[in-house]
Amino acid sequence: MRAVAYTNYGSPDVLELKEVQKPTPKDSEVLIKVLAAATNVADWRLMRASPFLVRLMGGGILKPKHEILGTDVAGTVEAIGRNVNQFQPGDEVFANLSESGRGGFAEYTCALERDVVSKPANITFGEASAVPITGITALQGLRDYGKIQAGQKVLINGASGGVGTFAVQIAKSYGAEVTAVCSTQNLEMVRSIGADHVIDYLKEDYTKNGLLYDLIFDAVANHTVSENKRALKSQGICVVVGFSTIFNMFKVMLGSFTSNTGGKKINSMTAALNKEDMVFIKELMEAGKVKTVIDRCYQFSEVPEALRYLEEGHAKGKVVIIMDHNKNVSN
Repeated sequence: MRAVAYTNYGSPDVLELKEVQKPTPKDSEVLIKVLAAATNVADWRLMRASPFLVRLMGGGILKPKHEILGTDVAGTVEAIGRNVNQFQPGDEVFANLSESGRGGFAEYTCALERDVVSKPANITFGEASAVPITGITALQGLRDYGKIQAGQKVLINGASGGVGTFAVQIAKSYGAEVTAVCSTQNLEMVRSIGADHVIDYLKEDYTKNGLLYDLIFDAVANHTVSENKRALKSQGICVVVGFSTIFNMFKVMLGSFTSNTGGKKINSMTAALNKEDMVFIKELMEAGKVKTVIDRCYQFSEVPEALRYLEEGHAKGKVVIIMDHNKNVSN
């Protein structure tokens, strides 16, 4: 089969389209024919080993531990392990490969049965592939860390990104009044997915305009702890995810330990990927309450270009890879 692989850390130029051995599902695994794969920030961070901490957290010290990137996929079941009982060949599914060694940028990949969910009939494979990491991050940030309630005033900072677009819609599904923060060119898009109010960060700083919120979901982490607290109501919560630098990450994490005073809380978060939450989002999508916002689709051979674009940090929603199983490496 074809796969986009890398054997050394570096820029997207280290990625190579090559022939590799087609995987065989283990007893509790599902072999998926990949029809679409979503890109995530984690892909280019692993590719570059940036920050260096990535190497120590399982990426591989001197070279990549897993040569095929890609964590979120959608496709059809090709084969199943002998202990799999929820799926059959031909089923349309989407999956997260975090516990399976990644491998989504390939024509076929294996996923643990517990990390596979049936694809909603009313969405495309490209839309389904984008759900796991970004959708669950938004859901858990709002529900588990932010304790979102109906009627609350909720602000989403970075509302036009992959996580942010899910967060706007999930917050609305909980009955919140949502303010979306993004750049001028994305204001109409975030309105179209349900934002009640919009703030153009190029013209206005939400931490300085005097407006207060019950919950701030900060998907870009570009404000200090004290700045975000200034925009919170008493007993308000700010959830921070999406750190631009390792320094920024530690700064916010330190702030989360020292800032829970005066009834206001700053929580940094890491998503805990699980099937129950993927099913929850699937049901929201089936009900038409949440949809995937896709900025660009790239062909399989264009994975390097897709990651280069994603790395620029200006994607509106998700960047998705669409597979073509009728081509070989020489084409």
